[in-house]
Amino acid sequence: MSDLITPTEHGLYCAPGDFHIDPWRSVDRALITHGHADHARAGHGHYWAARPGLGILYQRLGRDIALTGVDYGQPLDFGGVRVSFHPAGHVLGSAQIRVEYDGEVWVASGDYKRQPDPTCAAFEVVPCDTFITEATFALPVYRWDDTPAVAADIRHWWQTNAEAGRTSVLFCYSLGKAQRLLAELAGLADMPAGAMAYLHGALVPLTRLYREAGIDMLATEPVSACDKRHDFARALVMAPPSAAGSRWMRRFPRHSTGFASGWMRIRGNRRRRGYDRGFVLSDHADWPGLIDTIEATGAHRVLATHGRTDVLVAYLRDRGIDAAPLVTEYADTAEAEARAD
Repeated sequence: MSDLITPTEHGLYCAPGDFHIDPWRSVDRALITHGHADHARAGHGHYWAARPGLGILYQRLGRDIALTGVDYGQPLDFGGVRVSFHPAGHVLGSAQIRVEYDGEVWVASGDYKRQPDPTCAAFEVVPCDTFITEATFALPVYRWDDTPAVAADIRHWWQTNAEAGRTSVLFCYSLGKAQRLLAELAGLADMPAGAMAYLHGALVPLTRLYREAGIDMLATEPVSACDKRHDFARALVMAPPSAAGSRWMRRFPRHSTGFASGWMRIRGNRRRRGYDRGFVLSDHADWPGLIDTIEATGAHRVLATHGRTDVLVAYLRDRGIDAAPLVTEYADTAEAEARAD
């Protein structure tokens, strides 16, 4: 089997089509899976991305970039290489990129998840010969609970804090996670009419883009729009992890902190990071999601990137699948969001 997509110093490169996928250094033609900072970087000559995510890319990279929007499933041709974008279920506009050439099909999945998410198109299984998969949570311990149950747990924590006169400060990643939480909270049957959340400034523009895309979410107001004497006791405040321990937190003298992330599956992570509560919610596939997805693609070759590639590769090899790690410069979500905040 030929290597249709290969790692180079600039990123994953398809030589027959002369394009890169999520390149980490400047290239002429960049196909982008989604808007997180480790996958969508500035400085490329021309960008292609799934149409629902264009607003995010303009917000993060600037309005002056050369950007072409592509509908999911729309065929493109790059020098005889057939390319199409397919939903990845990760964040708004996230996509897997299907590459077909000379009878061979590769799929670069970017980041993806299999859980339902009211803020983005659901993951689509794309049959292929070679599947490039993430491995962020590639350990058997990582298994996600149903999202509505997590949202209900957050609602109960918020309510308990409110009764005690405390602000509930919920840390979450600014792209994808914050908006998903707002949508899930809005969907709870016991959410009081008029309930709202206050947002750190890093969450405001991206949440606005989700609203403009028609996503139904809990009402929000920027913290910065409130008078300095505003009393946030009993309120839910959402902020990126980078705000923890910052001077910004002085606005909430009595508070309880929570963090919504897949990393909270390991209790020691919550204790080390100093959060009062950890809520297990991830925009990446858990262990069963990774294995089920790989099997569903029918791929007889799997290349694993960023995360516990060693564990995933060993597991797949034990089951007779040709698997290997693929070295990239992608980061976990926390690192990528730290760059973007």
